[in-house]
Formats: sequence, C-alpha cells, structure tokens
Amino acid sequence: MRIWKRMLLIVLVVVAVSAGYYGYSFYQFAQDIQEPNVITPPPPDGGAATKAAEIPQWDGNDRVNILLMGVDRRGMKNNGLPRSDSMMLVSVDPVTKRFDLFSILRDTYVDIPGNGSSRINAAIVDGGPELAMKTVSQFTGLPVDRYVITDFEGFKALIDAVGGVELDVEKNMYYHDPTDKGVYDINLKKGLQQLDGNKALQYVRFRHDATSDYTRTERQRKLLAAVADQMKKGTTLLQLPSILKEVTPFVQTNISTMDMLKLSALGLNLKTQNPGQYQLPPMGMFRESHRAGSVLVPDVDQVQAFIQETLEPPSTQTNTTVEDSTTSSTPQ
Repeated sequence: MRIWKRMLLIVLVVVAVSAGYYGYSFYQFAQDIQEPNVITPPPPDGGAATKAAEIPQWDGNDRVNILLMGVDRRGMKNNGLPRSDSMMLVSVDPVTKRFDLFSILRDTYVDIPGNGSSRINAAIVDGGPELAMKTVSQFTGLPVDRYVITDFEGFKALIDAVGGVELDVEKNMYYHDPTDKGVYDINLKKGLQQLDGNKALQYVRFRHDATSDYTRTERQRKLLAAVADQMKKGTTLLQLPSILKEVTPFVQTNISTMDMLKLSALGLNLKTQNPGQYQLPPMGMFRESHRAGSVLVPDVDQVQAFIQETLEPPSTQTNTTVEDSTTSSTPQ
C-alpha cells in the first residue's frame, strides 16, 4: 500500500508540474504576441493608423470571427505598414463546434472607411490591423474585431514547429522570384508529400498560372485546415511549449489572454475534418474592372447574403442551396 501511495503521489506531482509548465507557456505566449511583433503602426498623431478599439470579452457562446492576415514585409522602410499578402476570415461557432474559412481575394475593390475605394489588401497600409478589420467587417456584414497577423518567416516557423504538414500538391509549381536573389523561389513537384515550412510557403504563395489568385486562396484554405487538424494530434500537443516559443517572434494579435484560453479549449473540440471553405467574393458575385489596374468589384449585397446563408445552422436552412465556391472558383 505504501508503494502504491508513493507512486500515486509521484504521478500527481508530475501532472501538477506538467500542467503548470504548459499553462505558464501558453500564458506567456498569449502575453507576448499582443506586442507589436510583426508591424508597428505609427502613433495616432504621426500617421494614419486607426486607434485600437476596446474589445468586449468573449462569452464563449457567441460566434466569433477572426481576421487572419499574412503580410509581406520585404522592402519595408521606416517602419512602414506592409500590404497583406493574404486575408482569411475564420468564423467559429462554439455551439456546433464548426468553423468556416473565407478567403478574401486581395484584388477585391471595396470601400476603405475614411480612405475611399481601393484593393482590400491596402486597408492595413492605410490604417493598420484596426482599419483592415473595419473594412472586412463592412464588406462581409460580420462583426470582426479580432485579428492574428504573421509574415513569411512566421508562417515557415509554425509549419516547421509542428513537424511539417502532409499535403497532396496537385500539380508542378515553379516560379523565380527576382526580388530576393531566389530566396522565395517556388519549385514544387506534384504528389502527396510532407511539406516543411519553406515548401508550405511556396505552396500557398504560388499564383503564376491561368487561375492566379482564385486557386491560390483555395490552397491557403486547404493548408490551414491541415494545420488545424495537425495541432489536435497528441504528439503535437506534447510539443506545444516549444511550438509557442518558436512562433512568438512572428505573431501579433489583439485577442486577450482570457479569450485565447477559451478559444484554445474550444479548438480541441472543433470539427477539423471538412470545414466550410469559401472564396470571397464568390464566382458570379463580382465583375472585373480595369480602374486602378485590374480589380474585382463585388456585389456587396449578394456577398453578404451568401455569407449569412452559409453560416445558417443546417436545421434552419431551406432547400435552396448556394454553390460552394471552393471547387468552382476558377474563372471561365
């Protein structure tokens, strides 16, 4: 009996220490990524950055919408703001444990509050993450007040930290990028393979074919869903402290520590298989225009109706269906 009691005591101590270690690692991560790790907006009196809004604490029951932005900081000078290379809206329903991914085409021509009309990826340049969220909220009709932002190096660090991602590359992809002496060249072969951070970045950046940004955003959703599934695996969870340490310098957010804890707990129970994946604006809901270069002018009312119908609980949907734009999002 004494031996069993001692063993039980040892196990309890190990569990307590482990829980404390993991808890502290996550808390420290949540604190650190609220610092300006990726971009530093100019002060309100010295630039155009939009003042950060007060975010109400998430109750854990209502749908939450988070804007994910990947930025390209190459060529930035004087702490300028980079354009967002990719924008994706993640909408999470804590009741159904479902999440939907909406990729926003970066040439979408929209109204940027207080700055006239321009490509949607210019919003972050005009006023930082706050204005980017306001612009996306106005475009989609959804409340968007939380964001996560990273750059190329942060993306690579995340993929490497989780041990890479297995993905089926649908075709050969090659592009020579002259801006960085070949550092960001793309050279991928078709087929199922394990992508490290560098290869994964190549996969989500490739758009040098007939379908350009249409299928590029589809690939971004595909890879993000694979990463979400990977993060739920036991071996990845055991590596969580080291993963958080690796990506901290490259991630920035305005999500509070408490909300992040709630979202992380919810994340373990999310249905990561076959999430809803959509392009915004969907095919047939925009027209091409050559004002300010080649842009996509969306029918905002149609787009917002599409989003609302997409996010309706299945039990309340009618027999009328809206075509999923993930596989049909190539121009005709």
